[in-house]
Amino acid sequence: MKQDVTKVGKVNLADAFSTISEAWSPRIAGDINDMQVKIAKFKGQFDWHHHEIEDELFLVIKGKLRMGLRDKCAAPLAERAVDLDEGEMIIVPHGVEHRPESLSDECHILMLEPASTLNTGTVQSERTISDPMRL
Repeated sequence: MKQDVTKVGKVNLADAFSTISEAWSPRIAGDINDMQVKIAKFKGQFDWHHHEIEDELFLVIKGKLRMGLRDKCAAPLAERAVDLDEGEMIIVPHGVEHRPESLSDECHILMLEPASTLNTGTVQSERTISDPMRL
């Protein structure tokens, strides 16, 4: 199959983040096979949710992030949090209930996840973005 080098480009993350005005609204920065690179600004606390089949990678570009994690099958409920600084990442395996929270005024986050991933996982709410915009 012939490759089209005219479709190969670069993304300046600082410029890309400057185009996002609302928190918790991911943008697609690129595609890698069946995966997508997404960026988003996090502000405050998101909702608890999980993904049935998708693992997610969160990389902190700017700010400080707390990832709440809990095992809803454990009795009593097992809950913990992992704090991440700029340049740190966490991979949340599918099935793990999680809740991202910005510990700074605003976090800039890069995510790598399957293209099928909904930002609210199995939960449908006013925060669900079913068709994220592309940069």
